[in-house]
Amino acid sequence: MAVDFSDVEHSYFGKVNEQVQNVCQQLIKNEHLKNGYNAIGFSQGAQLLRAVIQKCPNPPVKNFISLGGQHQGVFGLPHCGVSNRIICDYINRVIKYGVYLNTVQENFIQATYWHDPYREEEYKEKSIFLADINNERYINESYKKNLQKLHTMVLVKFINDTIVWPSESELFGFYKTRQTSLIETLEQSELYRKDRLGLKKLHDTGRLHFLSVEGDHLHFTEDWFVDNIINKYLL
Repeated sequence: MAVDFSDVEHSYFGKVNEQVQNVCQQLIKNEHLKNGYNAIGFSQGAQLLRAVIQKCPNPPVKNFISLGGQHQGVFGLPHCGVSNRIICDYINRVIKYGVYLNTVQENFIQATYWHDPYREEEYKEKSIFLADINNERYINESYKKNLQKLHTMVLVKFINDTIVWPSESELFGFYKTRQTSLIETLEQSELYRKDRLGLKKLHDTGRLHFLSVEGDHLHFTEDWFVDNIINKYLL
């Protein structure tokens, strides 16, 4: 099957919030989805899809499956997810030296969910995407309300992940402030304890689920997916 390189390009370069709005408009126009749909996000697509759920409640999402999504961001792009080393090296250099510059935030997708634990306040102030959808600057009640409409939210972590740093981000965990050794789990975070996004309520009502699977990033078998995702949450 031929690869659409425009899709590859758009996953690295572009205006992330415009991409989210474009998806919202496409979903609204799709008559087949008017009564609701199940949403499955792969890798960075998971946090982008979560943004769609929070910003665009119609048509409604019934069940949201996040496979390796970086919901608390990343602090490192070791492999960058593409075979073209030139693209990876270029993106890494740009992010390392200017990740929170507005022009970088507006044009490099990975920069919008780059979470520097040594620069927490700058991240919260200047991240145009992740800090926003995680309600880290102020609480957008519509984000919280829309996320709580989900029947089920499933977060899947890949135990041997070599692409997502830290891999705990796939379960809404992240490094504790000003270091990269200790991890703060979702349940330990202010986001959860103060229920800034509604995740605690989802968890308390049995609608938030955490799964872990052996393997590297997005490495899973069809049997595992059928047994653990489709049969449990989508039927």
